[in-house]
Amino acid sequence: MQAVTVYRDLADLTWAAAALIIKLGAQALAERGAFHLALSGGKTPLPLYALLALPEWRVRLDWSRVHVYFADERCVPPDHAESNYGMVQRALLEPVGLPEANVHRMRGEDAPEQAAEAYNALLRNVRLDLILLGMGEDAHTASLFPETVALNETERACVANYVPKLSAWRLTLTAPYINTAQHKVFLVSGAEKAQALHAVLHGAHDPQRYPAQLIREAQWLVDQAAATPSKRA
Repeated sequence: MQAVTVYRDLADLTWAAAALIIKLGAQALAERGAFHLALSGGKTPLPLYALLALPEWRVRLDWSRVHVYFADERCVPPDHAESNYGMVQRALLEPVGLPEANVHRMRGEDAPEQAAEAYNALLRNVRLDLILLGMGEDAHTASLFPETVALNETERACVANYVPKLSAWRLTLTAPYINTAQHKVFLVSGAEKAQALHAVLHGAHDPQRYPAQLIREAQWLVDQAAATPSKRA
């Protein structure tokens, strides 16, 4: 079952997502003593990371007991402008003072298959408490793009995925592993995502075309623009 909550705009969505992270983080810390959180790159979650990094928000969670992972990564060095890790590090991890040992990044600078296997080994005994996911205009999530090999993975937690439309390799968590997370939360904003969102939630089941359909029992936090598909044919 997919639970969908629609917010007025990205600002309201961002505030709600931050409150949810704090709530689920506190629950995990109380129950298990650690909070295993996987983050995504992209434009939509950037305001969320900036909000969580503000002094009045960062004190609401004991970041010394938070372990951060990544849903996917570009195959670039960590200081590259396109690095998901680099963006999250600057916006959130450094401001909240997350211990270096608690940051588990994908090594985008290594050979893709080697980096994927290392992350797969890292995750062997890790169950995520929460994974934050985005969705592209083509209904991809993480780096699970339409009609790519990674969509067919059934065993590994992380794979290297070649994306022909980008002429690039990506590292990505797989749908089976994402589905083991206790909480899966999509953040979707913008009118350009509306048609894909409608197809994923209300269209025929076709995960090769709409990869986000592979994720089960997720919470969808979307803004009004994304929730309103156009009437064009």
